[in-house]
Amino acid sequence: MSPIPRRSLLKAAAVAGAAAQFSWALGTQDVQAAPRAEPGDADPVTLDWLEEGGLGAAPGSTVGVPWPKGAYAKDQTFALKDTDGKEVPVQSWPIGYWPDGSLKWTAHAVGAGVGAGKLTLATGAPAAPEKKVTVDKSGGTIDISTGVITAKIGKSGSTLVKSVTRGSTEIAKDGRLVLLRQPEIEDGDQGAEKYERFESVIGEVEVEQDGPVRAVVRIDGKHRKGGRSWLPFSVRLYFYAGAESFRMVHTITFDGKQEPGKASGDFIRGIGVRFKVPMRDAAYDRHIRIGGEGTGLLREAVKGITGLRRDPGAAVRTAQFEGKKLPDPSTWDQRVTTRLQYIPEWGDYTLSQLSADGFGVRKRTKKGHGWIPAGGGRRASGFGYVGGASGGFAFGLRDFWEKFPAQLDIRDAQTDEAEVTLWLWSPEAQPMDLRFYHDGMGQDTYPEQLEGLNITYEDYEPGFGTPYGIARTSELLFWAHESTPSAEAMAQQVEAVRTPPQLAAPPKQLIKAGVFGKLFAEPDRSTAAKAKIEDHLDFLFTYYKDQVEMRRWYGFWDYGDIMHSYDPSRHQWCYDVGGYAWDNSELSPDLWLWFAYMRSGRADIFRFAEAMTRHTGEVDVYHLGKWAGLGTRHGVQHYADSAKQQRIANTTYRRYYYFLTADERVGDLMHANVDSDETFLVLDPIRKIRTEPYTPDRNALSIGFGTDWSGLVSAWLTEWERRGPKWEKAKARVLSTMETIAAQPNGFVQGNALYDLDTGKFAVDKEAKVSVSHLSAMFGLVELNAELIDQIDMPKFKEAWLDYCRYFNATKAEQAARYGSNFGNLLLFQGHSRQDAYAAVQLKDDKLAARAWRQFYSSADPWDYKESTDWSTKKIEGPTALVPGSEAAWVSTNATALYGLAAIQNLALVGDKIPS
Repeated sequence: MSPIPRRSLLKAAAVAGAAAQFSWALGTQDVQAAPRAEPGDADPVTLDWLEEGGLGAAPGSTVGVPWPKGAYAKDQTFALKDTDGKEVPVQSWPIGYWPDGSLKWTAHAVGAGVGAGKLTLATGAPAAPEKKVTVDKSGGTIDISTGVITAKIGKSGSTLVKSVTRGSTEIAKDGRLVLLRQPEIEDGDQGAEKYERFESVIGEVEVEQDGPVRAVVRIDGKHRKGGRSWLPFSVRLYFYAGAESFRMVHTITFDGKQEPGKASGDFIRGIGVRFKVPMRDAAYDRHIRIGGEGTGLLREAVKGITGLRRDPGAAVRTAQFEGKKLPDPSTWDQRVTTRLQYIPEWGDYTLSQLSADGFGVRKRTKKGHGWIPAGGGRRASGFGYVGGASGGFAFGLRDFWEKFPAQLDIRDAQTDEAEVTLWLWSPEAQPMDLRFYHDGMGQDTYPEQLEGLNITYEDYEPGFGTPYGIARTSELLFWAHESTPSAEAMAQQVEAVRTPPQLAAPPKQLIKAGVFGKLFAEPDRSTAAKAKIEDHLDFLFTYYKDQVEMRRWYGFWDYGDIMHSYDPSRHQWCYDVGGYAWDNSELSPDLWLWFAYMRSGRADIFRFAEAMTRHTGEVDVYHLGKWAGLGTRHGVQHYADSAKQQRIANTTYRRYYYFLTADERVGDLMHANVDSDETFLVLDPIRKIRTEPYTPDRNALSIGFGTDWSGLVSAWLTEWERRGPKWEKAKARVLSTMETIAAQPNGFVQGNALYDLDTGKFAVDKEAKVSVSHLSAMFGLVELNAELIDQIDMPKFKEAWLDYCRYFNATKAEQAARYGSNFGNLLLFQGHSRQDAYAAVQLKDDKLAARAWRQFYSSADPWDYKESTDWSTKKIEGPTALVPGSEAAWVSTNATALYGLAAIQNLALVGDKIPS
């Protein structure tokens, strides 16, 4: 498996006027030319904000918009207008193509100054921003100006952001990453206080976009101390036209060593982003702001002149609280002015959020002196500010309490240079302990491990429960202010940190464009039967959202995932039971959530799915080492299970978020999977049950047509759609594997075949066989095949897939009549009902439509949801539960994901055939 490429997919493209809007630096595209579209080939699209308030204090927003096949040629330009018809500057670029070369997805970026109303996107020449983003790479730094602020980006060394200026005033400087390593941990204690300090060292810098509305710089490197470099990072900095702020997307990949049972290793004590802030004002004109709950703020001055025994005057006190420059001290009550030197200067502040339910704030005058409590609460916003009347620096860390332990530090604000650190992992928390959670319990051989699987559902194997290669991405915002902002302005900044404003294309456009297999439609309550299904879908999403809160599914590595199975006896999810704990995308809850969002446009579903995509694509997948490109099956720890599989690293789970937002980090993850077929040389997925000797042969690898191929083909299709660096190879792999699956005697029912890594083809079996699993199609195969059939004219492949769809839920007699033998004792009939519905539409078969609804409502699988299910929750509280809340003991995430996907797709495909 090749490592994640150092070069991004979208190279820097200067946008000089409308004609250059789609400049693409990957070279000539060898695709069939689409006819040049004329304006009006597709209707204008109304874009709206996910949440109210519009852009607010955020620097900008980027949205992905889909287009019907053949509507626009690759060089089509787009313009944007607000509700008053005023032109809004926009930067556009392609992020996906149909096979004929026409545009499938375009991304559109808007910068500061955009109103809170809806925007209309149509063909035309884009308006140029009054204040453009410019990029100068000619000197020793990369200088980026938004027209308001200028940032100098380092090309080498430890400093990522050398300075941030506003006009001629330097607001911040020396922006770098910090890492604290604790070499030894003492179990039961907070850990030894001795730790090593590492700092970022830049390896490579690349300008991915250079304006005029949006510029993106990617910085890759490692943390270093002395002769050791480790913990690779990838940082992107985003700048938007007219903005006084910029965004950072920060990724670390764990490559340390932690061995079970050993106290020494690479224990992270702190991960942070640090800036220095020049302090020019008098101490009483220096201001500290720290975000508390909601939009709450701790509002203080380094030298406070309020609450004193002597009063400087109401006007002076009010001005300091509001962050305004104070009148000359000679105008104050002289009983204060002559004693200013006796008022303490509070230079150090810390807010630490060590759990999802509590933060504390403290301050001190300077190092070596005692800390004074300054307040606290439950959930801090992750926002802060340090500066004064002549300028200051605001900063924020998204998902601050959700991804605890986090911390904000301000140091030395009483000196000429303050220091700000946003801790993604608080140094006050216990060291990051990623050691495997048990000692193996004697499971030394494959037979013993299979016995363990039969009791705890955990597929254990020594050495496999390693975190080496997992990653985590965080998002940060920074503002450079010319003076201390008002409380109202800072409240807007807090909101931008908590919920970054997101433009969105409406469900109608997603449906009209025919993307993602045409498998969803807007919610429909026109009949009682449809309304009941919609109620059930709402119930399930609300229940999981509430369970995240009740069960506290939060934390740096955990936030975004949900649990797999419930233990009614304990009134608790099986968080500590082998393979029943964290879900890790088992049976595709990611897809359920994204389909639920795309049909409804609901912001709460989008945010839930966004957090899951960030988690599952980073934490549940290996990005370094021998298993790079594979994910880990569900377990007590996200990396604990020894089943390292393609189905979890599945690009399908990332596609939706990428195309809806054009997120570059998720783009990296998808591109990294293009060569993941090579992983089958590294790890035999059926090694524990294989009876014959086996040596991997790159020209004859046994690969399944279900969970294996669905993950591979989604990566290839996405690379082809994006016209990434390996798109021609990816296209060939898509077509050759489709052709050779279709050529098998029993098509998909054949189950698997020998795959040649060099030719990208499956060998065609001479003997027909039946090898069908209830899991084969449940990891995105249904959705991917719908897309493939819609985009690629290959009748034999379509026939093979429709046969699989028709016969999975057929009777054993029908299966045997078609294939010579039946499929065995299968499960998940409700989830497979969507295959009946798909085949019903493709074949115009009302009997299949009726069977789809019959299996949906009356599946023989006891785990599938029924209309007779209670469909309610029960209140639980102490002493039954740890905290008060609710439970639906009948809910399982497997059943939920498949019910959700089946309901959504059946309604879209055969909703008109639903029984009354």
